[in-house]
Amino acid sequence: MDLSLEGQRALVTGANSGIGEGVAKALAAAGAKVVVNWVSGEERAEAVVAEIAAAGGTAMAIRADVSKEDQVQAMFRRMIEAWGSIDILVNNAGLQRDFAFHEMPLADWRLVLDVNLTGQFLCSREAIREFLRRGPAPELSAALGKIVCMSSVHDLIPWAGHVNYAASKGGVMLMMKSLAQEYASRRIRVNSVCPGAIKTPINHEAWATPEAETSLLRLIPYKRVGVVEDIGKATVFLASDASDYMTGVNLYVDGGMTLYPGFDMGG
Repeated sequence: MDLSLEGQRALVTGANSGIGEGVAKALAAAGAKVVVNWVSGEERAEAVVAEIAAAGGTAMAIRADVSKEDQVQAMFRRMIEAWGSIDILVNNAGLQRDFAFHEMPLADWRLVLDVNLTGQFLCSREAIREFLRRGPAPELSAALGKIVCMSSVHDLIPWAGHVNYAASKGGVMLMMKSLAQEYASRRIRVNSVCPGAIKTPINHEAWATPEAETSLLRLIPYKRVGVVEDIGKATVFLASDASDYMTGVNLYVDGGMTLYPGFDMGG
């Protein structure tokens, strides 16, 4: 199976920590040049770039708030000026603002939708525009371009107390599938990776102690909490020609969390 991304140019949003950092490093290890997008935490973004370079890869950090159209467009212009084009977009940037629904401020509803869903729209639109402008590059990839949307098991599993987050990920799912349908004939592939519980800073409290991890494992049939490397491997696969006949797919990387734990003994 050929998972090489040699010579390709990738942009990973929200790549200075957590899943985004792991994905950026995995793409670089597979041979891609990688833009490490960040909106806060410049020092950590530059550290990720340095770590990729130390491992023999090529990367640069670009600041942009993915919910802002002008900043997204400026980020793409800078990438294209530096590297000529883009071959792979990973829509990873996302956040949570958790409330009981009846207490949720409108501002926090909008913030989560703006970053998690509108951000993926803005970045995907710029990537598709560039794929179509550039045209085929068969020496790099069988596809005209590849988009990987970072979704969640909560595009399927309801999540009380996190309605804005779950709604954003449900939107990502149908946006991804609709884009895949619209652009398949142009040989643009659009898929999603849907992580379950992954050890990242955003959910540190859920696994930080043995007691917390034991409680979390009740939701995971495979009986381990995921790590960012699990998501990196899945993303490299979807970005490579090894998955060239796949588009419009939700790839759940969740240790079986979507298998309805609790029904394994009859409910």
